[in-house]
Amino acid sequence: MKKLLISALIAGLPGVAMADAKGDEIAKLKAQLEALQAQMQQLQQAVNAATAAKAPEADDGNAELKQRVAGMEMKVDKLTTDASEGPIAGLSITGYMDPTYVASRLGRSAGFQFVNHSNQYAYTNSTFGDVYLDIKKTFGVGPMAPSAEVSILPNRGSGNNLLTSGGNSSAGNNIINTAIINFPVSDTTQLVAGLMNSFGGYEVQQSNQMNTITHGLLYDFSDPGSYVGAGFNWSHGSWATKFMIANEQFHTNPNSANDANQHTHSNSTPTVTGRVDYTMTSNLDIGGSMNIGRQSLYAHTDANGNGDGTYGYQGTSNSAYGAYYFGELDMTLTGTDSVYNAEIDYGRQKQAAWNGGDAVWYGFSLLAHQKWNSEWFGRMGGTLRYDYLNDSKNGGGGGGIALGQSNGVDGTNGFGISQACFNSSSVNGTDCSGATRQALTAALLFYPTDQLTLKMEIRHDWANRDVFLRSDGNYRKSNDIFAAQAVYSF
Repeated sequence: MKKLLISALIAGLPGVAMADAKGDEIAKLKAQLEALQAQMQQLQQAVNAATAAKAPEADDGNAELKQRVAGMEMKVDKLTTDASEGPIAGLSITGYMDPTYVASRLGRSAGFQFVNHSNQYAYTNSTFGDVYLDIKKTFGVGPMAPSAEVSILPNRGSGNNLLTSGGNSSAGNNIINTAIINFPVSDTTQLVAGLMNSFGGYEVQQSNQMNTITHGLLYDFSDPGSYVGAGFNWSHGSWATKFMIANEQFHTNPNSANDANQHTHSNSTPTVTGRVDYTMTSNLDIGGSMNIGRQSLYAHTDANGNGDGTYGYQGTSNSAYGAYYFGELDMTLTGTDSVYNAEIDYGRQKQAAWNGGDAVWYGFSLLAHQKWNSEWFGRMGGTLRYDYLNDSKNGGGGGGIALGQSNGVDGTNGFGISQACFNSSSVNGTDCSGATRQALTAALLFYPTDQLTLKMEIRHDWANRDVFLRSDGNYRKSNDIFAAQAVYSF
């Protein structure tokens, strides 16, 4: 009977030992392996006891049993080695899908957006409605293990709607969103290099980490976007610092702008960017970031649409680039079921405004989020956000605000000069002020499972100028949207 019981245990081992060792199951696999090794020791002891107790005629059966146990030990050892040293060791793949429904009053448009290829960045069409994959490989264990991490956001990521390769090339058709190498040199310092999001603001890019559907005005139009460069991260106690030297934002190489005569103007001035965070208490973080460098100006064209060798909306600059300065402060207060965020921004870019002067923008954002348990709907959450962004100086422009070169307005996002002022101006609207923008967003969230989040959002955007383009071709001072989203994380 004992021999039959031992044989039955051995027969069941392969199915257990070959458990899926991919991704986040590796930790469970290691625990199983330890249990298996303990069982193998018990089996070996049972075999030795059976050998001593059995008559000589049973030696052949015990020898066969020993071989089977030894074979299983080899399989367990190999699986243990593969889990800790093989190609899947330290590999994790996470992500989410977030199909989104958006209805806009001005555009009289409504419908789902999901994995549709679009490189037009707008507050109604930014980083949501896509598939997000984060692939990370850690080489070793512990704080000194280097890693490589790539995130893919094919239709809404930096590679599709922001990044360019310089010169006259346009954005799009690049599925890479971020790609970062992390190499620790001590317990507190890591060297980093690659393509990464900027350090500015309290908002994040990923839909499964947001308490709204749309981003705020500061994230979309004030904070820097993404950089290619190298730097370091440092943390000690309550302090954490990030620093990087990079290309100008949104460019994957040292950008060069060509004029009509094919003269190359290289942006040889790197961008310097950094961030400092101070964790005042276990739930309060205060931080700030800065950016200094040069940013591309629009290449001016003549009446026939040809480049004339000048830059800026009015062709007032002989340089293809304007000095760029940006700084912000932000705060995050986290409770058991609540989150409070605040941010204040200031930015300036030389000769980047509509009238040829300096573009200056400043603003602030406030967000409050609260979760609670509902008898009917289970776990729920509510979010309220207010954004203010002033881009009035010299007609507006600069930073993440791009105006139409023919009329000085972005009718989709509501920036630039009033079209009534532009039409009555005798100097191409250079005597007009830019718009000051505000937005109020309310969102309701449901959490049916740990992986699934359902969101509904209403948002009212308004400006002090008629800068929102309606579907009939007229301009208005405001727009309303309704959005719904399902975010499934894995």
